[in-house]
Amino acid sequence: MSKFPEVNKNFGFGCMRLPMKNDEVDHEQFCLMVDKFLEAGFNYFDTAHGYLSQKSEPALREALVKRYDRSRYILTNKLSSPYFKTNEEIRPLFESQLEACGVDYFDFYLMHSQNANSFKKFKECRAYETAFELKAEGKVRHVGLSFHDTADVLDNILTEYPEIEVVQIQFNYIDYEDKGVQSRLCYEVCRKHNKPIIVMEPVKGGSLAGLPEEAEKVLSEFGGSNASFAIRYAASFEGMFMVLSGMSNIEQLEDNLSFMTDFKPLSDAEFKAVDKVKEIIQSMDIVQCTACSYCTDGCPQNIPIPTIFKIVNNSRRYTTYGAKWWYGFQTGGTRGKASDCIECGQCEAICPQKLPIIELLKNAAEEFEG
Repeated sequence: MSKFPEVNKNFGFGCMRLPMKNDEVDHEQFCLMVDKFLEAGFNYFDTAHGYLSQKSEPALREALVKRYDRSRYILTNKLSSPYFKTNEEIRPLFESQLEACGVDYFDFYLMHSQNANSFKKFKECRAYETAFELKAEGKVRHVGLSFHDTADVLDNILTEYPEIEVVQIQFNYIDYEDKGVQSRLCYEVCRKHNKPIIVMEPVKGGSLAGLPEEAEKVLSEFGGSNASFAIRYAASFEGMFMVLSGMSNIEQLEDNLSFMTDFKPLSDAEFKAVDKVKEIIQSMDIVQCTACSYCTDGCPQNIPIPTIFKIVNNSRRYTTYGAKWWYGFQTGGTRGKASDCIECGQCEAICPQKLPIIELLKNAAEEFEG
């Protein structure tokens, strides 16, 4: 039985990549997606203050909170480092998040994007202690953390704060043995501390949905979408309390519901097929960017880094892809080119994937601006 019986099933709606129309959340489509999600028996929604330039929380208020009784859904929010500098700023921020979402409490409240540097700040600001106080006051049901760093850092946090109830980690078949992300090692730390696990980025920002043709052929004999193998892979591991998917249109939602409503773990043959897909992708030197866009928020040159990396990847996957034309279309004007990078390093400091962004931008400039 789940440690959290109020949660219906092990599949959650991640609200970092919602349907958009003219740079605003497509309210009509989002409402339809919320309806279908709840009708299928799922009830877990995940957001954060900065998602979609602070548009995610109000979108949930309009599409979910105002339209359904509070007992119908589980809502997770996060305490994000860019929005507070001192302990005194945490509670006003928290109250603003409650107001933005239109609720009186959060079911789960996570210390967001923890790594060695951010954990130091959270400790200095007594952020964890404040979250536990909010739980004691009934404004938070469960306190957890989301994590982007090495396994030893996670082990240290969970040792120092054993009261943490749940851990959200990046986990997918490409990152399972990745030396930067360390999905397997972080998973093992969670199991060591007996913490239920929330999976983020099971489809790695959608990149495991759009596979190279050779990889697609490997999976095609089993049926099902590429995304279905990625999500089912993550959900097949013991201890996975919740697997999130950031769904940006109704088609993605319906596909996910088709295989998660009556979830079946991957078979041995399917696990072997996924391993083969992993070998194919890793042989192509793909930039492992999830398009989370954390890197672009503070870029002084306004460089569309995830877009550039998507063009790089597509140029390697598809021989007929007009990469130079598309690069020129997506950069210039108010948006910087790869060559405009001043190497300030803020993007690399915040990148959850630990990508060498500065060097990758230099390579893109040589490839597309020559």
